[in-house]
Amino acid sequence: MNKLACLAAGFLLVPCVPVFAHHSFAAEFDSNKKVEFKGTVTKIEWMNPHAWVYIDAKEPGGSLQHWQCETGAPNELVRRGWRRNDLKVGDQVTVNGFQAKVGGNTCNAREIILPDGKKVFSGSADDGGPGARNSAGSSQ
Repeated sequence: MNKLACLAAGFLLVPCVPVFAHHSFAAEFDSNKKVEFKGTVTKIEWMNPHAWVYIDAKEPGGSLQHWQCETGAPNELVRRGWRRNDLKVGDQVTVNGFQAKVGGNTCNAREIILPDGKKVFSGSADDGGPGARNSAGSSQ
């Protein structure tokens, strides 16, 4: 194949990359593995396609668990009432969500309760939250 044909084939494949990079809730998280924990925010990554919040939570026995919590995309969070500075490193929060299918300390954070008690939805429509579709295809 000549160089021009290879270059053209490469350009045709570029638009496909984001499709493979994004995943659905059901592909990675288990809706039967609910988690709830309280802890201290250690890091926030406000980026696409999903924002991430990292939290250190103490187990009842006193051991420290490092959690990584996926949320919706930043623009989704803003539409749901979040502001970028609502959550800061050092804040004490409560997370309700669903554990990753592979286990460990990764979850999809469906709801985060902020230090002032405000509850913000942070999951996706796929986990039954706002915008979810029932079997007839209409919004709930």
